[in-house]
Amino acid sequence: MSDATVFIVDDDRAVARSLRWLIESVRLKVETYASAHDFLDAYDAARPGCLVLDVRMPEMSGLELQQRLAARPAYHLPIVFITGHGDVQMAVRAVKAGAFDFVEKPFNDQDLLDRVQRAIAHDAAQRERECQREQRRALFASLTAREREVLDLVVEGLSNKAIANSLGVSAKTVEFHRAKVMEKLHARSLTDLVKLAMQYASEA
Repeated sequence: MSDATVFIVDDDRAVARSLRWLIESVRLKVETYASAHDFLDAYDAARPGCLVLDVRMPEMSGLELQQRLAARPAYHLPIVFITGHGDVQMAVRAVKAGAFDFVEKPFNDQDLLDRVQRAIAHDAAQRERECQREQRRALFASLTAREREVLDLVVEGLSNKAIANSLGVSAKTVEFHRAKVMEKLHARSLTDLVKLAMQYASEA
């Protein structure tokens, strides 16, 4: 989490400053923005962390910012909304639309910190899973067309001899391609190979 940044978007400078002090007290990096537009101008989806966002702001509300981010193809940060008492229904809608959490004013400092920490951990886990998916995609992309054919038939449960008959090649050729597939996908066993293939298929 050392690279994580907490991005605070709140048009009330006093509130933003107070939030900065609180979050920096637990040695987290913080950046503050006075408007949703300012945040969007600086936004980089590659930067890990979370977004602490006020629901009600002039020009572009927190909910509108959430919608703008959700419409982008890139992964976006988990959002912790800060709401006033009258905004709770609005915050619930935000959570249903994908927000990570919301905190109602006046909030307990430790409660907010706990929620921010959970959002950062969630972001880190999501990014790790996406990294693993990218690695799998790269590994499968390295397979030749014939290797993919052999893999598909292995996953179906066919023996080397049955695969050879299906493809019109020798069993020795199938063994060679199967060994290459195992090597390229870093599979240590047939079970590993099948699990990898199933994961890849579910993500495609």
